[in-house]
Amino acid sequence: MKPSGNTILITGATSGIGLGMALRFQRAGNKVIVAGRRTALLQQITREHPDIESLELDVAEPQSIAAAREHVLARFPDLNVLVNNAGIMLPENVLKADSLEVAEWTIAVNLLGTIRMTHAFLPQLMTKDNGVLINVSSSLAFVPFPAALTYGATKAAVHSFTESLRVQLAETAVRVIEIVPPGVRTTLFGQENDDQAMPLEEFLTETLALLHGEHVPNEVVVDRAKFLRFAEANGQYGDVFAMLSAIPAPGQDH
Repeated sequence: MKPSGNTILITGATSGIGLGMALRFQRAGNKVIVAGRRTALLQQITREHPDIESLELDVAEPQSIAAAREHVLARFPDLNVLVNNAGIMLPENVLKADSLEVAEWTIAVNLLGTIRMTHAFLPQLMTKDNGVLINVSSSLAFVPFPAALTYGATKAAVHSFTESLRVQLAETAVRVIEIVPPGVRTTLFGQENDDQAMPLEEFLTETLALLHGEHVPNEVVVDRAKFLRFAEANGQYGDVFAMLSAIPAPGQDH
């Protein structure tokens, strides 16, 4: 992926990894459109960073995606990079009455949102010689985290979808890349002050170095994510899964 001169749309970009990538990309000389559900945060971002564009978008709603596509392609015809970053991670307890609602919402945002955005914007990316589609999964796609069981399931599905998408687009000019974050200090799961999570700026620095390197990997995996990403290959899956399983879901005692 070229470091500058891109027009980039990033979903889920009002905070955390999405906003961090947006700021880094913009400073490097790219046109960046941040998309998200929270209007107040979008307005704050554009006030503080006038060179960044904003777009109200709810990836869980097909109508919102359709409207966003029409707006973006009319206003930013040079769009050549889509980053499917929007995601939610909620604690789940299947014994609670709201567990199905949480699971369905997680699937709608994390999985269906990624798939629908891909279908909506792929025709545009196909018109570019340097089209790039980036899907953000998670190291928890490779070892489940029972306290947020649907989150891990959706990220495993995003990984599988991305792998197959890359094969189907192999004869096109669109590059398909997966970013596999570890736990990062963001508000995603209330881990912004977690010493065990990777500092956001360190994650961004290492991730962008891989994205802008001479040989960009299909999977961008920072060192801190390799413990989970390669747990099965390293023969550690059982032990790692047991460790994650020991973290209780809300309302459960282990």
